[in-house]
Amino acid sequence: MTPDHIAAYLDRLRLDTAPPATLAGLDRLQTAHRQAIAFENLDVRLGRPIRIDSASVFDKLVTRRRGGYCFEQNRLYSDMLTTLGIPNRPLLARVRLGMPADAVPPRTHVLLLVELEGARWIADAGFGGSNVPPLPLQDGAIAQTDDGAAHRLRRVGLPGDLSGEWLLERAGPVAATDGRAAPHGDWQPQYGFDLLTVDQVDLEQCNHWTSTRPETRFTTLHIVSRPLAGGFASLVERSLSFTRDGTNETREIASAADYRALLGGTFGLTISEKEAASLPLFSA
Repeated sequence: MTPDHIAAYLDRLRLDTAPPATLAGLDRLQTAHRQAIAFENLDVRLGRPIRIDSASVFDKLVTRRRGGYCFEQNRLYSDMLTTLGIPNRPLLARVRLGMPADAVPPRTHVLLLVELEGARWIADAGFGGSNVPPLPLQDGAIAQTDDGAAHRLRRVGLPGDLSGEWLLERAGPVAATDGRAAPHGDWQPQYGFDLLTVDQVDLEQCNHWTSTRPETRFTTLHIVSRPLAGGFASLVERSLSFTRDGTNETREIASAADYRALLGGTFGLTISEKEAASLPLFSA
């Protein structure tokens, strides 16, 4: 990133200065990123290709003040971490939140493996189902988020196992997710991953499947979510779920105009009237 890119990214995150290359700095940057740049798949529903090179992602998420899903979000986040001098590389994961226990889902999620303060950490600015804090890559590591949820890492397999070497679990209120969590607050699998080297071509392949495969979550639903200070906001089709400090709200969105206003307010996304009206949610 150039100095102008850094300044624009920090402005998008509402940060005055870049955080230091420390664990506290990593946590601050990731929290700011997650709370500023919403997770969303609206370009998929508008029939647009999802580009995950650095220039395209920066233009969309920062310059045009849109959001994106994991392959976009963590590309931008990785670029900033590299600029700050924090070594990182992508990992691919199988999402298990809301899936049957015996399912073998495809690798449709990307997260980051970070080297910091003499240890390895997972960092993830792009999981839309619920907020994922930085966690040390240690069996049994646990971290809490201010939406009332906890996350735990477990080493569950060997390198190369189909289900993954590591499992990230979540325990907490369903309201602080996009609705995929089970109704209880016990530990539930969120995604499984391994530490195999991932190249850009692997990400391109997984991104293409995720954005074009018929009859999947991303190609059939309109999905927007955003962690909040003390809560979580989720918009799936026309259903809004909003929780903050223990107070929950749900309601249905009646029109494209209301939908666009909600995106601009609660989710901080900029889309035009024409784009909102062109979404299959309203144009069908």
